[in-house]
Amino acid sequence: MQKNEIKNIYFEMYSCMINKDISGLEKLLDDSFVLVHMTGMRQSKHEYLNAIKDGTLNYFSEETEHIEVAINGDTASLTGQSRVNASVFGGGRHTWQLELDIDLIHKHGQWLMTEARASTY
Repeated sequence: MQKNEIKNIYFEMYSCMINKDISGLEKLLDDSFVLVHMTGMRQSKHEYLNAIKDGTLNYFSEETEHIEVAINGDTASLTGQSRVNASVFGGGRHTWQLELDIDLIHKHGQWLMTEARASTY
């Protein structure tokens, strides 16, 4: 049951990213959230949300190919592999095979993302 809840957070995250639903995305991220891009650049929750809002990060579609969840008490990890069509940091629109390794914590009755590390697969 909890694994499905965590998988749904992954799907909801992409839906919010594609629709630029900042308030929806904000509810999925812990205040301590950090995104580590493929380049090693780190963005705080605030910086990441602003980059989506201002068009620095534009997501158009996502197709999940594989998702794996492991739960250990009040922490969990999710690895998701998706084909993501996006235009980021002023580059052209492209489809990436994007892998996100996400750490989550169970707080106040819900799972929240604390860190996401992006790479390709």
